[in-house]
Amino acid sequence: MKRFDSGTLIPGATWHAEAESEAEVVRRAVENLRNLHGETEVRPEMIERIKERIVDVDSGQPTRH
Repeated sequence: MKRFDSGTLIPGATWHAEAESEAEVVRRAVENLRNLHGETEVRPEMIERIKERIVDVDSGQPTRH
């Protein structure tokens, strides 16, 4: 399982996404940026920043990959 916590990118943010694949986590994060934050363009640099912060979650313990 993969997980992205928005607080690792935006201090104070509490939203997170979990999915089996990194691609799905990124898709959900981008959807969140568009729908909740009104972003109309999500730049490749932001996607890379999200990818850098995705962790593997096994037995409830996140670990960086």
